[in-house]
Amino acid sequence: MSVSGLCELCSTNEIVDGCDRCGRLACEVHYDRETGLCTDCLKESGGTPDDEPERQPDGPDGVDTYQF
Repeated sequence: MSVSGLCELCSTNEIVDGCDRCGRLACEVHYDRETGLCTDCLKESGGTPDDEPERQPDGPDGVDTYQF
């Protein structure tokens, strides 16, 4: 897509593409090329952007059962 202007999410970076879901124009930081979604739509759909690590469930690491 050939567009120019500022990202509709941060209003500071140049646009790289538009979201396939909501149509907002997003910069490289706020656009996920793999899914074609802006970061807001990606979060709403339950995904995470490539540069954002997936959230681990709450609880201690390596513990899945408790014995009493």
